[in-house]
Order: sequence, then C-alpha cells, then structure tokens
Amino acid sequence: MSTDTGAGPDTAPDAGGDGAGDRPRPARRWAVPWTAVLALAPFALLGAAFRFGRLVRPGADDWCFLPVVRDEGALGMLAKFYLHDNGRVANALLVVGYGAFGVPGHQWFAPVSGAVVLGVLWALTAAALGRAGLTAPRGAVPLVAATATAAFLLATPDTYKTFYWPANSVSHTLAPVLACAAVIPLLRARTRRGHALASATALVAGVFIGTLSEETTVVACVVLGTVLLTGLRTPPGPGRTRIRSWCAVALAGLATGTAVLYLSPGARARRARFGADTGSMLDPEALGAALRVFGEILGTVLTTWPYLGAVAAGVLLGLSARGGDRPADRRRPLLPVLAGLLAFLVSGYLCVVVTRPVLGADVATASRVWGDFLLLYVLLLTGTGVLLGRAVAPRVRRPAPRTAAAVVAAAGCVLACAGLAGPLLRLEREMAVRAHDWDHQDRWLRDRAARGARVLPYAPVPVGGMLEPFGGHGRRVWPAPCVARYYHLDEVTYSPRLPRGGPGAPGTAPARPA
Repeated sequence: MSTDTGAGPDTAPDAGGDGAGDRPRPARRWAVPWTAVLALAPFALLGAAFRFGRLVRPGADDWCFLPVVRDEGALGMLAKFYLHDNGRVANALLVVGYGAFGVPGHQWFAPVSGAVVLGVLWALTAAALGRAGLTAPRGAVPLVAATATAAFLLATPDTYKTFYWPANSVSHTLAPVLACAAVIPLLRARTRRGHALASATALVAGVFIGTLSEETTVVACVVLGTVLLTGLRTPPGPGRTRIRSWCAVALAGLATGTAVLYLSPGARARRARFGADTGSMLDPEALGAALRVFGEILGTVLTTWPYLGAVAAGVLLGLSARGGDRPADRRRPLLPVLAGLLAFLVSGYLCVVVTRPVLGADVATASRVWGDFLLLYVLLLTGTGVLLGRAVAPRVRRPAPRTAAAVVAAAGCVLACAGLAGPLLRLEREMAVRAHDWDHQDRWLRDRAARGARVLPYAPVPVGGMLEPFGGHGRRVWPAPCVARYYHLDEVTYSPRLPRGGPGAPGTAPARPA
C-alpha cells in the first residue's frame, strides 16, 4: 500500500521497463538500508532540536498565561481568550494543555509538538503514497517526513519563536499541521464508513482550526477551493464526488469556527485595540501595502536555501517509488505543481492581509507568524521533488545515471541538514545562557516573595528577540504586571543587573542587554 516492507517488491519489474526489471534487483535490496542510513541526518538534527527544549523558560505572553492557568484553571483561560483577548478558544485549550504543568510544560512543549509534526507528516506521506498506489523502500518515507519537518521548524529566521515559544507555536506552527492531519483519514478511507469518519474528522477539525488560527483558516480555505477547482478537470465518478463532499464539510467546519471566533467579545475587543476592522483591511492602500510586505517575505523565503532539502528528499522518494504509473498523470505533471504554487501565493498574501493590521510593517520580519503558509510551501517543494523524481526515473533506466541522480539528491538532503545545524547550535548556546540567568533570578524572586517582599527588582533576560519586562533598557514595561502576579508580588521594578549570589543574598550582578 504505502511503504515497502518485504520481499515482494525486491523482485518486481523496474518502473520504466527496459526488460531489466525481469531479473532480481540487488540494488533494490541495497536501497533499503541506504535510505534508512540517510534518514539519520534529519533525525539527528531533529533529535538535537528536541533536546534543546529543556532550555526553554517562560517569556512574553507566557508570563500572563501561567498565573491565569494556575489561579483560575481551564475555565479562567477560556474566559480570558474568548471574552477579552482574541476569541481563540481552541488556542486557550492548547495553552492550558502545556501551561498546567508550569515551567516543565514549556520545556516539554518543543519535543512533544515536534514529534506531533513529524508523526503527522510521516503519516501524511505514507497515506499519499498508498492513495497513489505507490510503494517505497524502507526509510524513504521517514526520510521525507524528517527532512520536511526540519525545514519547516528550523529554516525560518526566528527558530526560537517559531518552534520553542509555545504561545506562538500553537497558533502558527501547530495549527497548519493539525489541518494536515485532518486529510489523513480521507486518504486512508476505502469504505463508506471510512469516508463518513473522514468527513466527521474534517468537520471537527474545521471548527477547531477556525477557533485556533485565522491565518491557518485562510490557508485551508484557499487550498480547499483549489482542490475543488482542479477537481473539475477529473472525470465524474464516486471518487470526485467524495472529495468534493469532504471539502464542503471541511469548509462548513471552518466557517462555523470562524464565526464563533469573529463574533466573540474577545475578537471584537482585539479589533478595537488595533483598529483592524474588515473595511480597513480591504482598503486599496492597505491591500497594496500588504502586497509589498508579502514580496519582502517571498524574498526571504525563496533565498533560504535549506528549504531545498525538502525538494531533494522528494526526488529520492520519486526515484525509489514503484507502481502507480498512470499515463494521464504523466501528460499533466505540472498541473498539481502550478495549482499548489497558486494556492501558496494567494494564501500567503491573504495571511499578510489578515495579520498586517496587528503587526503593521513588522510582518515582513515577524517570521514566527509565517508558519501558517510556510508548511504549504514545504509540502509543495516536497511534492514537486516527488514528481520530478517520478518524471526522471523512467528516462534514466541504467543503474549508473540513476545512482548518480540519487547521490546528488542525497547530498542535497545532507547539506540542508548541515546548513540548519549551525544556527541551531548558536541558538542553543543563547538558550543555555538565558536558562541559567532565568533560573537564578526565579529562585531569588521566589525566596524574597516567601519572606514577605511585595516589590522586587527584575532584570530582563531575553532570548531570540522575545519580549521581556523592561526591555529597551527599562522603557518597555509589559509584561511586568504579569511577572508580579506570577511571583505573588504587588509590583516588579526595573533592574539593569541580575541578583547576585543565592536566594536572599544581597547585591546584584550585571544583566545581559535587553
């Protein structure tokens, strides 16, 4: 169905058919451990990234979320989001999921969410192969999933906020992954009951995504619309009818969730704070400014070369996959690529339109909020690589050229992982320094608060461009009141120096610049 697990395909004819496939193919048996060994590169990179999650400490919005979860529980957090902040009730539920565990919840968020991303992309790749009637060597599907995961999580200019900061990740990193997870039951469905389950999943997922992330909702709607339009070119039949009905159910779920969010008191309050009414977003001047901002984002994304690792992994999968050859697909190999490219460009631009009223021109540099459409970009690159490999395979029938093409693609995967490793290691060193400083100040503040202090100094300990109380050398106060509540204090004041010595010890030590 999806991945090759044993003896049968080892002696199957080669797709490309020059007669050589009638002989047993030892090269096929060699490819099994080779793809598995190659997969160690992205898995090692992800393993290191997951391990560095132990260095995460609360910051920015986390300071305000943690006291609410601690003091008021899940209902308090739901009320905060729905009534006051932004209306994202699904977001509130995910915040409770990690915030209920305090600091350890933040430390475990990266490895757990990273494993979810990897698992979803792994299952999605295997399901897509099965639906296409393809088989692949052992290790090929994990290689593609791990490389795509590494590119999605680590190739952005601000990995800390994209991957390690839970408050951002649940809205802009996990949200599109959860939307992808809803597609897997559709790809796996073979019976009427399976299709009913897939539709029910689409409805629930649509409502959840609609109350989790406006930007992911936009991307999902554009992708679903693209699928419906491109499906008009396929012959009528039960398959097209089921896909169209599934898309309709998913759109209904997204519309329901969006209505709940948009009409919530929290969303109205947020629009009032930022002046982000629908008319201002659709003003011609605003649309033109959003287009210029999206052009800047594209300039950054398209010149980030480690994303090419997703293409290379896709090429390897396309070269090694067998079966599923349909002449109609070979005559129109560019149709899915062009449709995907159009969906990426339209959804990315619309995400900027939606986000710009809140972040302004900073959207061009706030890569933490690009994840909603960057996952589609990574999947598009991977799918393009698979189609490229499938197109090249029948034209390169002799072992030497085929091996050369595979070696080049394998080198691309390894180089992409190496390119992502350097910035990740530098970030790890910054996170280690911040974790040490944060823990030291945390112990000091808790000790002084336990002794009855009501007002204490706080020195900013930033990392990855995160907002901290008294950033900008004391000029930015937020979220100082949340820090005070977290430590059961009346107020925290600005200090340019960290506390010196152990808890309760007098004196201070210089803090890092905020």
